[in-house]
Amino acid sequence: MLTEEVKAKIAEQIQHYDHARAGSVEALKIVQQHHGWVSDQDLRDVALLLNMTPDELDGVATFYSMIFRRSVGQHVILICDSVSCWIMGYEDLLAHLVDRLGIGLGETTADGKFTLLPVSCLGTCDHAPALLIDDELYRDLTRERIDQVLKRFD
Repeated sequence: MLTEEVKAKIAEQIQHYDHARAGSVEALKIVQQHHGWVSDQDLRDVALLLNMTPDELDGVATFYSMIFRRSVGQHVILICDSVSCWIMGYEDLLAHLVDRLGIGLGETTADGKFTLLPVSCLGTCDHAPALLIDDELYRDLTRERIDQVLKRFD
C-alpha cells in the first residue's frame, strides 16, 4: 500500500503532464525510491492513481531496465553489456564479479547486500567497460578497479 507521502509525491509529479499516465515512469521511480522496488500491489495502486490498468503500467515498468519488479539487494550493480563493453573485457569482468559476489546475473547475494543485473548501455562507451552501482558510474574498469570499488561497500 502506498503511503500518503508517496501518493503526494506522485500527485506533485504528474501535475506537470497533460495526462496523468504520461508521468508513469516518474511515478514508478518515486515508488522505487521509497520501497527499493515496485511490488505488484504498488503497481496496482499507482495504476489507479494514473487511470491506467495494472497491465498497462506493468508494460511500462518492464520496458525500463532501471525499474525493478522484483526485490533487489541493498545495492544494485548494473554491468553494461553493450558492444563497446564486450570488446573491452565485459566477459572477464563479469566472471570476476560472479566469483567475488558468489552470484550470477539476476541474483542477489545471500546477505541481501548486492544484486547483479545486466544493462544494455550506460552511455559511456568511450570509457568501457563500465558499471553502475546505485547511482554512481564506474568506468574504465579492470579486475583491480572492481575490487577497489567493492571495498567501499564493506
